[in-house]
Amino acid sequence: MKYDFTSIMDRHGMDAIAVDALGTGFAPGAPKEGFDAIPMWVADMNFPTCPTIPEAIIQRAREPHYGYFHPREEYFAGIIKWQETRNGVTGLTPECIGYENGVLGGVISALNVYCSKGDKVLLHSPTYVGFTGSLTNNGYAIVHSPLVKDENGVWRMDFEDMEKKIVENKIHATVFCSPHNPCGRVWERWEVEKAMALFEKYDVKVISDEIWSDIILSGHKHVPTQSVSPWARQNTVAMYAPSKTFNLAGLIGSYHIIYNKALRDRVEKESSLSHYNSMNVLSMHALMGAYRSEGYEWVDELCQTLTGNVDFACDYIAKHFEGVEVSKPQGTYMLFLDCTKWCEKHGKTIDEVQKAGWDVGVAWQDGRGFHGPCHIRMNLALPLSRVQEAFDRLDKYVFNA
Repeated sequence: MKYDFTSIMDRHGMDAIAVDALGTGFAPGAPKEGFDAIPMWVADMNFPTCPTIPEAIIQRAREPHYGYFHPREEYFAGIIKWQETRNGVTGLTPECIGYENGVLGGVISALNVYCSKGDKVLLHSPTYVGFTGSLTNNGYAIVHSPLVKDENGVWRMDFEDMEKKIVENKIHATVFCSPHNPCGRVWERWEVEKAMALFEKYDVKVISDEIWSDIILSGHKHVPTQSVSPWARQNTVAMYAPSKTFNLAGLIGSYHIIYNKALRDRVEKESSLSHYNSMNVLSMHALMGAYRSEGYEWVDELCQTLTGNVDFACDYIAKHFEGVEVSKPQGTYMLFLDCTKWCEKHGKTIDEVQKAGWDVGVAWQDGRGFHGPCHIRMNLALPLSRVQEAFDRLDKYVFNA
């Protein structure tokens, strides 16, 4: 490969909660003596980012002035080209693109336009913990429509349940996660079309979180929600960011795409009310560095690397961890392990399983915050050698101890 996805980075003391927060309370516990930590919890990557990003930041930082600024034309042009090349998006103009400090903030701004406080909002479960926190903190009630596994173990939307929940709860807004976190589903076009037709039938406005849309594993293709129908184009607020793709969360910076001008004006007004939703000049240059030609190559190699990691992990679980179930993700770099049968057979709780992993340095994440009652979420965005080491430890000290 042209880019580095094999070096093991030492992130200690370099502002990375993935390693520095272990054992502090809100993160996994620190490992016992004799084991180093393998960070597999918070959704950031343990790879050096695309080299054109630090190059762009350093080049701009050398200019010794950092005052007020307007986004460059190259910023918008980079987004438009990226969306067209990777997602087949046509007709996107700079006017349709708006800055957001983060996807979750953009979700709340859109909900504040769509809803009244106390309104019920439809989400699929399992559910990203960030949605749970941000919606409840801002006065919205979540109605869950559970995803169900088909005969092949693939997570699917239950359209009958979705319709029932929409009607019974008088729902007029939904947060649609595509690709889905934590399940890793990359929705097929017919699935998105059917969901949008249902939302259109009941005038349910859509906020589509597509932050994972660049991280698609081999054999799958992301379908932008706004692309499936004229109604979806005019009634969807779509959220994107380079932060998940290139591991730039610490720099802050996301963007929305809204084609409906009246809706766009209202969302942008709502986003502006805090007076803190403002672009950082270095994060702007980071996006411009990411969306260069090298960024396209880097993401292709990233997805190839992650596909290999996911293949290894799922094969290992199937062969060695009897009673642990996982639906193979099609996108993202997260696994959502169901340990129900293993715990029942061995008389263990999910807390005991989780801590056994932490003790030997496998810093995985409690899945209960994602509405997985006996689940663990596991980040595979590490060099394959570290993934292999983590599974070897889980084999020896946890599932087959």
